[in-house]
Amino acid sequence: MRVRLWVVSLAVVLVGPLCGCSAAAPASPLPGAGILPSGFGDAVDRDLARVIRATAPFHDLRNAVAAGYPERVTRCLDRAPEGAMGFHHQRESLLDAHLEVERPEILVYGRTGRGEYTLNGVEYIVPFSAWTGEQPPRILGHDLKPAPSLGIWYLHVWIWEPNPSGLFADWNPA
Repeated sequence: MRVRLWVVSLAVVLVGPLCGCSAAAPASPLPGAGILPSGFGDAVDRDLARVIRATAPFHDLRNAVAAGYPERVTRCLDRAPEGAMGFHHQRESLLDAHLEVERPEILVYGRTGRGEYTLNGVEYIVPFSAWTGEQPPRILGHDLKPAPSLGIWYLHVWIWEPNPSGLFADWNPA
């Protein structure tokens, strides 16, 4: 009996639930506050706190859709072995050269084992066509990264789901 239980447990660990885009439900009303201090300095921490407050209502996906964030990517973006990004909800009206801390262009969701959406983080993007600066766009103390195949500059911020690869990493192996 112990062997069967161990095999089942190992299968759950190796396969994981729902494409690697699963996440546990938030443990507290503002779990993202646990990323502070971030280690990137007081100015970044103040801005991260602003993002946390601004996106807290979007834990309820209905609020995000009502605010103009419909689902843009209908499948979980994942890449073994790096991890997953999740489901992207993009607000088209924010696609320009301007970045605002409290108004990320994309909300990134995972799914719980029960199939419910859970807010994992945000993504800031600027279309190449909108950016005329010589340096990359910058927010939260970080330059956005180029994605030539998508025609955008981007930066992920894992404010609601801890990411062992880092707060600003592209993929979350957890």
